Amino acid sequence: MKKRTKRVYFRAAIFMLVGTLVGCAGNKDEKSIEEATSEANRNSSIEEATGKTDGGSAIKEVTSKTDESPSRKEATSKTDESLSRKEATSKTDKSSSSTELKQSDTADKGDISSEKSVDENSNSKVSKKEDKKTLSDYSSKQIEYARIWLQLGPNQEIDELNVRHISAGEPVNIYDDTSANYPKDVVTLEGSRSVDGSVTYSSNGNGTINVYNVPSHWSSSAQVDKDFMKNYTEDIIRNTKLVHVDPGEDKKIIELINILNVH
Repeated sequence: MKKRTKRVYFRAAIFMLVGTLVGCAGNKDEKSIEEATSEANRNSSIEEATGKTDGGSAIKEVTSKTDESPSRKEATSKTDESLSRKEATSKTDKSSSSTELKQSDTADKGDISSEKSVDENSNSKVSKKEDKKTLSDYSSKQIEYARIWLQLGPNQEIDELNVRHISAGEPVNIYDDTSANYPKDVVTLEGSRSVDGSVTYSSNGNGTINVYNVPSHWSSSAQVDKDFMKNYTEDIIRNTKLVHVDPGEDKKIIELINILNVH
């Protein structure tokens, strides 16, 4: 019986010891579990904190990028506006330059037109003054020269009308010593070219003239007989032609007066 009781106590003691040991082990395991859990929570908190920090940085970066984007947009917009203003200014300057050039050209054309207008008006006034002029504005000699050429001149298309006065006693042919001399003062009218011909006359002072049939060209003395030129010039003086001078057209007479060149 005692042995059984001992055995029972012994077993109970063993169970208690085992239980104690198990309890201690359990406490340790619990502590380990708690420590592990605590460490896990700490790690989780750290990760969360780190995540939040990273997230904050990311948010800040995103925010910064977001903030930078409007700034860039604003900068780009300002740059575009600046370029647009420069282009507008350039276009305005070009337009202004073009306008100024056009205005300058228009002004120049206007000046030229004005000058032309002034010249035309001036010429017109001169022409009108000339048109208004009458024969009474000229001397009787000028009218006489013009009327005689208008009536007897071989060529009416001349650029000038030369008038030469030859005194009485001068030879008819100045190139020949045997030439006869003019008995009175004469006048020779001729153009600027030999082809225009000439008119030699003496005035009677009554509206008539004596016309001398003097040639435009003289033959050389070597080409004619000894007394040929003497006889020929004497014949010119003896055979003058009496001509009544016509009044002629006033306008044409004035035109001839305007090209008179009296020597």
